[in-house]
Amino acid sequence: MRISKEDTYFFNEGKLYDAKRIFGSFLNKDKNGKIVSTRFTVYAPNASKVSVVGDFNNWDLNSNVMEKIDAMGIYSINIPLNLEWHRYKYALYANGETFYKADPYATYAELRPETSSIVYDIDGYQWSDEKYLKGKEKPYDKPISIYEIHLGSWRRKYGAFFKYNEIVDELIKHLLEQNFTHVELMPIYEHPLDDSWGYQGTGYYAATSRFGSPKDLMYLIDRLHQANIGVIIDWVPGHICKDAHGLYFFDGSPLYEYDLKWKRENEVWGTANLDLGKGPTRSFLYSNALFWMEYFHVDGFRIDAVSNLIYYLGDKKNGVNEKAISFLQQLATLLFKKDNNLLLMAEDSTNYPLVTKPVEMGGLGFNYKWNMGFMNDVLSYFKRDPIYRKWHHHELTFVFSYAYTENFLLPFSHDEVVHGKGTLLTRMPGDYWQKFANFRVLIGLWITHPGKKLLFMGQEFAHFSEWDNNRALDWHLFNYPAHESANLFVREMLALYKRETALYQKDHQNTGFKWIDANNVNQSLYSYLRYDNNDNFLVIILNMTPSVYDSFQLGVPKSGIYEEIINSDYQKFGGSNLYNGLPLQSKRGERHGFLNYLELIIAPLSVTILKLKK
Repeated sequence: MRISKEDTYFFNEGKLYDAKRIFGSFLNKDKNGKIVSTRFTVYAPNASKVSVVGDFNNWDLNSNVMEKIDAMGIYSINIPLNLEWHRYKYALYANGETFYKADPYATYAELRPETSSIVYDIDGYQWSDEKYLKGKEKPYDKPISIYEIHLGSWRRKYGAFFKYNEIVDELIKHLLEQNFTHVELMPIYEHPLDDSWGYQGTGYYAATSRFGSPKDLMYLIDRLHQANIGVIIDWVPGHICKDAHGLYFFDGSPLYEYDLKWKRENEVWGTANLDLGKGPTRSFLYSNALFWMEYFHVDGFRIDAVSNLIYYLGDKKNGVNEKAISFLQQLATLLFKKDNNLLLMAEDSTNYPLVTKPVEMGGLGFNYKWNMGFMNDVLSYFKRDPIYRKWHHHELTFVFSYAYTENFLLPFSHDEVVHGKGTLLTRMPGDYWQKFANFRVLIGLWITHPGKKLLFMGQEFAHFSEWDNNRALDWHLFNYPAHESANLFVREMLALYKRETALYQKDHQNTGFKWIDANNVNQSLYSYLRYDNNDNFLVIILNMTPSVYDSFQLGVPKSGIYEEIINSDYQKFGGSNLYNGLPLQSKRGERHGFLNYLELIIAPLSVTILKLKK
């Protein structure tokens, strides 16, 4: 294949959006489809000599020396052999040393601890998800409940990994039963260390071989789409693994990273920060994101550690990284041009403005931002003994001072169930019964609060043990009534969320939420309304203490008969079975600024949801 001067110019300028068309390994076929040769192309401007070495030439440095085809530093060779499934690396000679590197654009790699690339035919998978793709819609007024999963520890097969195509039936069954709309896969591109969870990558174009071949992953996503489940992948454009075979100092120079050490070295994670102002780095990453959309039909990306992109090393004192800002804006422009129904989510703990505003309005171009403040404040509140919660009442109301500044997603992610933090359940105070009751209230708040939803695997059945990536979840907990009941509550709340338009249609409009009483500090009671586009509403009451109220008077906006559509204290959920069983007729009288009110039973540590009967 001939590489044009235009291609090399755009690559160097960071404007080549299909770099995979040029770089990597390619199987050339004749008119009958027979593979007749294999081409390799790599970018290594600092190298004085580059060879392809592999199991097909006994890893000989001198037998397949590549030709430097332009002054910019692109090397290429066409070997007249069918090298499909063969292992290879690039041997680069620079600065008096020889570096052995995996192919940055390889689509398949050896299973760790081995580190070679594998020649693989990425083309030819026959998709069956046309109906799903045609039916996709913009997400803003739709229910979005995301199940975050680490494929290597969701389930295990006698301690070993399940393959992509082996786990698909069980995963789909679970997602449908639990009422999730999407699944988010923690990083699934190639990485050397299991304990990095995929966040320290070496092969951005290669679906990790831990779970099978790239086409096995295509099959998994295809089947998920056929079940009407969206697929989001975790993507890390900010920093790379420093293992010798990876991108780090690829040709003996910081080719993709910052030249300055203080910007490059990410000492907190032991990684190297990519320079998002360098043209080749931009071309590599833009092309990679589009590659995942084109070849794997992914529906969205969760961008990791956006604060580390916005500010150098994630520290405001170091200043705003304007080149990273422009990278994110161009990334969003490209991705939404390819799929205007995309989910592009920022994991960001900063208060940097306009993260979820369109680029043309001066925003970064994301359409969702993880609400880290919600997560931190809510979990801080819930870990407190109920007797002290009245002194921290503001931790659940403060979020509304900024709730509509961005399009928010409410995450209870993997970061909250590791490193000694405990799980959602074990953070809850009190005895065994109270822990589960608090857990149910937490889920009730999460579902009824404005914002889309994300829950890490295992939390749907109140996992006891902290997440350990080296073993499967404790599925045997389903044999215990408390966990089975907790899961039933999560399932029914997620089903209610999908069913009740008031819980999602106006997530990003302040007219979709109204307090009934935000200031009942002494009783630690919160009550509010959620509205849909047609002004239908739900009444939500959260009781954050074990106190019981037999005839609590609550103001409501309309007169009529109200039905309790769910109560976390039902016996089937593990509660004490105090609830409002009969429809409630509103009474005339001013309460909480409304002209009508209800007399309610409010159960201990509970969430109650009421709906006006038509």
